[in-house]
Amino acid sequence: MIGVGVIGYGYWGPNLVRNFIETNGCRVVAVCDAKVERRALVEQRYPGVKGVSSWRDLVNDPAIDVVAISTPVSSHFELGMAALEAGKHVLVEKPMAMNVEQCSRMIDEAARRKLVLMVDHTFVYTPAVRKVRELVTSGSLGDIYYYDSVRVNLGIFQHDVNVIWDLAVHDLAIMDYVLPERPVAVSATGISHVPGGHENIGYLTMYFTSTIIAHVHVNWLAPVKVRRTLLGGSSKMIVFDDLEPSEKIKVYDRGITLNNHPQNVYELLVGYRSGDMWAPRLDTTEALSLEINHLIDCIEHGTHPETDGEAGLAVVRILENGTLSMRERGRPIELDSRVTERAGARQSL
Repeated sequence: MIGVGVIGYGYWGPNLVRNFIETNGCRVVAVCDAKVERRALVEQRYPGVKGVSSWRDLVNDPAIDVVAISTPVSSHFELGMAALEAGKHVLVEKPMAMNVEQCSRMIDEAARRKLVLMVDHTFVYTPAVRKVRELVTSGSLGDIYYYDSVRVNLGIFQHDVNVIWDLAVHDLAIMDYVLPERPVAVSATGISHVPGGHENIGYLTMYFTSTIIAHVHVNWLAPVKVRRTLLGGSSKMIVFDDLEPSEKIKVYDRGITLNNHPQNVYELLVGYRSGDMWAPRLDTTEALSLEINHLIDCIEHGTHPETDGEAGLAVVRILENGTLSMRERGRPIELDSRVTERAGARQSL
């Protein structure tokens, strides 16, 4: 039985604890939170689970095998490294850390100790996103042309990160999972409308070695909540609307056809195709349940998770360089080849 410790019982921590408790093969030993009322809530809801105030006590508890970190991103590196150095497997909230150097050190430490390091890119485990990946990898969409996403709402303003670190991180994790390649450069623009605050609106554009282009728009100051992604291919196109209660994915047999023998390049080169739309049936299993079951399986069999440290690093590199580009009014910044080269088949730890 794998012993679990959770650090942080604020917004996401309760979801982690609930899913760990409902997962076979593990048990929650302790939950750490600085606030006494949260610790009391844990012990009231889950008799037998200890509420502790010191994360060091949790990390050093010999009954705990894996530490789940659900705290502000500024603390991820310190907590993650401490857990790894104590010989614990780690599940860390997104973004993985504050910069590429911190991510790399966590990856190296986990590899050196042969421990599982997993990043909580929850959207990767949603049935909708997994269906999108299935459609892309099967070739149903043809050649991928673009990934275009809007993720906006009113609030919540974060104190430790800007809007791309808060909202765009979701789309970057999805992109890394569904697209056949990783971006080689990023350009970003954004601005803050709160004096002394972080950027509350941002636009990210990512470039690839192929003709794929990706764009992500994020905003804390929108009057409505929108979670919509367009994925265009040469054969079919997808609309993924996460706020749709049932038909989250719609696949359109629409696009263009190119005339190889045009007489008039402006009129005959491009033709238009408008076919049917279908909405695939999706599994209803909670994403976090799938994710935690996957984590336990990786620990038991010594394999790498789908959202491992390298996936977390790839996302953070875009966020870090995107923030730099934003400071320089959109200057395109090349990304390191370590991240842009997608890994092959996963191997044992």
